[in-house]
This record gives sequence, C-alpha cells and structure tokens, in this order.
Amino acid sequence: MSEEILINVTPVETRVALVENGMLQEAYIERASRKGIVGNIYKGKVVRVLPGMEAAFIDIGLERAAFIHASDVISSRISVAEPEDTSRAVPDIRTLLREGQSLVVQVTKDPIGTKGARLTTQLSIPSRYLVFMPEVNHVGISQRIEDEGERARLKDLVEEAAAEYPEVNGGYIIRTAAEGATAEELKADMTYLHHLSHSLYEQIEKAPVQSAVYKDLPLFVRTIRDLIRPQTEKVRIDSRESYQRVMEFVEEFVTEFTGKVEYYPGERPIFDLYSVEDEIQKALSRKVQLKSGGYVIIDQTEAMTTIDINTGAFVGHRNLEETIFKTNLEAARAISRQLRLRNLGGIIIIDFIDMDDAEHKRQVHRMLEKMLERDHAKTKITGVSELGLVEMTRKRTTESLGQVLCAPCPICDGRGFLKTAETVCFEIFREIMRVNRVYEAGSYLVMASQSVVDRLLDEESDNVADLETFIAKTIRFQVEPFYSQEQYDVVLL
Repeated sequence: MSEEILINVTPVETRVALVENGMLQEAYIERASRKGIVGNIYKGKVVRVLPGMEAAFIDIGLERAAFIHASDVISSRISVAEPEDTSRAVPDIRTLLREGQSLVVQVTKDPIGTKGARLTTQLSIPSRYLVFMPEVNHVGISQRIEDEGERARLKDLVEEAAAEYPEVNGGYIIRTAAEGATAEELKADMTYLHHLSHSLYEQIEKAPVQSAVYKDLPLFVRTIRDLIRPQTEKVRIDSRESYQRVMEFVEEFVTEFTGKVEYYPGERPIFDLYSVEDEIQKALSRKVQLKSGGYVIIDQTEAMTTIDINTGAFVGHRNLEETIFKTNLEAARAISRQLRLRNLGGIIIIDFIDMDDAEHKRQVHRMLEKMLERDHAKTKITGVSELGLVEMTRKRTTESLGQVLCAPCPICDGRGFLKTAETVCFEIFREIMRVNRVYEAGSYLVMASQSVVDRLLDEESDNVADLETFIAKTIRFQVEPFYSQEQYDVVLL
C-alpha cells in the first residue's frame, strides 16, 4: 500500500491530506483564527460545581467555560497500574473541587457545537514514540501493536530506560509509532519529554490563572509526529518556511524519514494532486456514489450519525440476495473511508440493506471491521442487531470536516428543509385572523418573499377574497426581496 501526505500551508490555514493508493483517506484543517486546542494545558479556575452532574465548569480563558467530570479529576489521583475498576463509585465532586479554586487541566476534546471543551487533570505530553504522564507510575502500550514479542521488548526497554532517571516521577504510554524503535531512540524521546515536563511545571508556577501553559505543536509538525509511518513514501509541503521547520523536527526526532520529506514548488496547487480538492467537496455531500451504481446516504446530527445504503442503479447479475450482498460489501469499504475523511465521531448507526444469508452478514461485518483497522481514531463496533442495524462508536476529539468548513443554514436553521409557500400562506391567513380580533385596523399589508406573494395572488386568490369578505378589510401584498420563504410580516394600516 503506497501512502503519501500532502501539506498545504497558507497564512490563514493549514491543510493536510493523507492519500493511500492515490485516494484521499483523511483530511485535517487548522485555521489561524480557530486552532484546535486538544492537548493544550491550561491553568484554569473552577467557576461552578454541579453536584447533580458530578461535574464542574472550568474557566480556562476561552469564550465558553470548559467541562470536567469527577472521574476525570480523580483519575489523576489513582494509579493506572491496575486494571480500571468500572464498579468504583465516583466521589462527590464537592469533595474534589470548590468554586474559585485554581486547577491545572488538559483539553481532551475540542469545543464542538454548543458544548465547551472537555478536560482532565491527568496530564500527558506526547513525543514521537512515547507519551509521558507525570501524574502516574505505569508503563502502558498501544493496543495497535499486536505482536506479543514486540510488546514485551518495547516495555522492557522503556522500563530499563526509566530506571536510569530515578528522580523523575511519571509513567509512559508506548505509541504505535514505536514499533521497531531502538533503545537509543526511546531513550532520546524520554530525555526530551523530561526536559519538556520540567519546563512545563516551571511555567505552571509562574502562569496566571485562566491562561495556557502549554500548547501542542502546529498541525504541519504534528502530522510528522503522529501520521508518518514506515509505509509513507513521501511527505510534500508547499511552503518553504514550513518545510524548513519540519526538517528541523525530522532531523532531531525522526532522522530515518529525512529522505521522505520534500518541498513542493510546483505551479499546480498541491491539493490538485490526486484530486484532493474535489474529494473534499464530495465529502460535504449527503450522498456518496458507489462504483456499482448503488449509493450511501450520510446524515450527521448532534445526537448521532446515521448511514443508509441503497442499491440505486445497481441491478446485479444473478439474484437479489447477491445484488444486496455486493452492494453492502462495497458500502462497507466506502463507509470506513468516509468516517475517516469526514472525521465523524460519536454514535454511528449503519442501516445495511437487509440480508437473509447469515454468511453474507458475517462477511459484510468482517469487511467493515477490517477497513476500520486503518483508522487512527479508536472505534468500537457491534454485530448486526435484530433490526439489521450495525451500531458503532468512533472517538471524537475534534470537529468533523463539515463542522469545520460549514455553518448551519441561516434560512432553514440547519433543518435541511423549508416550509412550503402554501404552508406560509396559511400561516399568514391565521396571523391576520389573530391580529384582527385584537386590534382595530383599516386594512392590512402583507410583506413576504416573491414565491409566497405569487402564490397569494394566484393559487390562493380565492381564499384571500374570502378572508377579506370575512374580516371586512382589504389586504395588500408587497414583495420583500431579502425575505426568505418562511419570513413574513403583517402590517396594520
């Protein structure tokens, strides 16, 4: 599998495209005016404690107060060396926090929609191969490293290296990128993290409340730290300044990738390679066309994302069951890609076309699981339910692609549909009747959009005449070109 990373840097935004076999798989966008804050560490102030929710709101200097649950407060005060005890009762939040108290916290989830950022007091500082956790004393390892021999080797190397720093308290998580790393590389990472941690705690002592004490690397550098892998063939950057900064990072921390990073000076925009721009535009559509002629409909709401599969123009060759099976199999591959590309998270419900054959169900489910293994985000998937639905969750820490690039429609208020002109006409009739009972007026002026006024003067003209007779007053109409179809005003004359 060939893999390339394209990085487009401008003064106003940075965009990253992860391309596998010539097809866009993931897109990341960071704008100068609205940077993500996941991983940032703040010295905050408790502004409100909510016993009924076992949570508190923390002011970290953002527009909206951030949210921390009691379990995220106590997690920094218990050892994670033992398996997590899910039956442990969460202490009363009032015994952990009080209003006005200062608190050092780290952001685990960006503000999304109307919700503020999610916080934890268990700090973690990432590097290329390790994550350092000053609050705990434990060595963990990424579940994506499956080889038991490699897991044991890495854990032994990290524990041996940590023993050389008895004065440093803290634990480590070995990241997926550490697979195959040498003892020297792990020790260099550890030394870097210790210096960074020492500097962080010095900053915490001096920093005022409601201020940031640590900010994660910019997107184009995080990309090298988090996304580049041995199978990555090229990383192309179209900004010389950003390229030089990335090379400084590569030469210090990941020297084995020095030859893979290159500056792209081409006249053709870098995102025109592999049609990345077109794929991003397609990812904003509800409908995803399948090569067979079938299609997938993706609807993202605040509560969950629903996905529906249809055979569309695909009529198959043998029989209905085979046609449905092939459509579902192709849809499973497309869905896994769309989840990554659109960065959809939270609860996701997939409504595959009903299959009678149990083996077909198993194969479709297995295909979905296999494709999701490539996902950088943590996913959890259930089997096919009695209703033929597949339920899954995908960890959401940042806004989806649609939330970053789009805003709710101000006309329909995000509903995705408008009241018909007929419905608005009937609302106007009711409003005139209501106003006529309460106020004395010689006549009425209705101000509305062109489509509504046209209907009032045409299809609804008989109803307008009947209403004028009933209230014994004349009704005039005026087109307001800037009104949406749902807007209108009834003016007393």
